[in-house]
Order: sequence, then C-alpha cells, then structure tokens
Amino acid sequence: MANVHRPAVRVICFDADGRVLLMNWEDPVSGARLWEPPGGGIDPGETPLQAARRELAEETGLDPSAIGEDFIDVQRDTVWKGTHFVGPEQFFTASFPTSRPVVIREGLLPYEQRELLTHAWVHPADFTELPGRLEPPALAEIVAGLG
Repeated sequence: MANVHRPAVRVICFDADGRVLLMNWEDPVSGARLWEPPGGGIDPGETPLQAARRELAEETGLDPSAIGEDFIDVQRDTVWKGTHFVGPEQFFTASFPTSRPVVIREGLLPYEQRELLTHAWVHPADFTELPGRLEPPALAEIVAGLG
C-alpha cells in the first residue's frame, strides 16, 4: 500500500465543559470505525483556515467563525478506504460557550452521510472508553497541550 499525503485540516471543538467533539466514521472498505475531530481535505486555492471553516460548517453546522487563526501541525499516519495517509495536518481549535452544542449533518455529501455513524462530545479523560480507534491516537496529549 502506497503512502499518500493529502493536505488536510482538523478542528478540535471545545464545549463550555471542556468536552471535545468527535465524529465516528465507518470505513466502507474495511468496516473499521474511528473517532476523530471534524475536518477534511484542503481544496485547491483554499487556505488551511478556509478549509477548516468550510469543513466545520459542512460536517457539523457549528459556527465556523469560532475557529481561531492559530494551528498546530499534527503528524497523521492512518489507513482509510484502503489508502495509507501520512504527513502533517493542521489542527485548529474552536470554543463554544454552551454545553454540547447541537451538531447537524445537513452539509455532508451523500457518501459522508453513509459513513458518519454518529458524533459525541467527549471529555479527553474518557477518550480511552470510546468503542473503536481514536485518530490521531495521541489526541488526548494534543488536547492537553492546547490548554
């Protein structure tokens, strides 16, 4: 399996109680399930911040203006749909003033609607309790470093 780098972004969303929004996806090729922050690929001509704001709005319906301009680079190494993705992704943060803001899926493409199983606002201390794989595996440490 070849290694592929796809320019991509993620948004670590915090609610008022310090929970982090995680999306639970099912790989249609392997059936594997993973939890990760909302995000996705950077379209041609987009900046990483523009991509983060677009992806957050599409995947969650949350206010994209909550995303700050600062980011950290996070090395990714994961297999999805039979492709091995490696390389850095920019992780932005967004903070919301309420507990567990409502997430809607209306901006997802049809294949994304099928692959997204659910979402959850999860306290970082509870990441290890999630059924399935957490991506990136060091997300708890990344979140702790942002605080």
